[in-house]
Amino acid sequence: MARPPARNAVGRPRRSSRRVLEEAAAELFLEQGYPGTTVDQIASRAGVSRNTFFNYFGSKSDVLWVDVDAALAGLERALAAGGDTPATDVADVMPSLQAALLGIAEERSNGAVPWALTQIELMDTAWELQASGLERLLRLQAVLRVSLARLAVRADELTIRSAAAALAGAIVAGAGAWAAAGVGRGELGDYLSRAIAPVVDGYGRALARIDGPSSS
Repeated sequence: MARPPARNAVGRPRRSSRRVLEEAAAELFLEQGYPGTTVDQIASRAGVSRNTFFNYFGSKSDVLWVDVDAALAGLERALAAGGDTPATDVADVMPSLQAALLGIAEERSNGAVPWALTQIELMDTAWELQASGLERLLRLQAVLRVSLARLAVRADELTIRSAAAALAGAIVAGAGAWAAAGVGRGELGDYLSRAIAPVVDGYGRALARIDGPSSS
């Protein structure tokens, strides 16, 4: 189980960073729980001002999602790097999304599970994870929907939206199973691959039917 780093007994460097603030927040959440911790306390523990905290985070809950937000940004960049050209073969649409997702997963080591997902009871973050997690889920769906709409130009809006929602749900299920699996969990990519395979297969075939001669 991944745990937040211990506090540096000799003090923190004057010049802070996103990671230093995350570590300070983790310590306080473990000591007194998420609900009982304020932004001012996190900034003080990190040795910075309240304004500095908000230079890195929009709210206290954002500290819980540092790694997830980074992965979302990485996925968005990876998908955008494909350009605006529709797929020449609709059969490549879902596999291309799958490849981008698994590429992001490969960047995470087995033991690097976000502490907010492994210390839920100790930090009392269950309610907040559900509330602020919805924002990330919707962002993930939006990123996937934009990419699908760009690649599968003949697909209708409902199919695009349902495919994006199904894929996002499978990603969350796979990542959740990986986080809950304990120290012997293995690679995140293995969990994601298993979770999203039925979606990739099912919607791949659905998009192929839409793109076929019968759709004209």
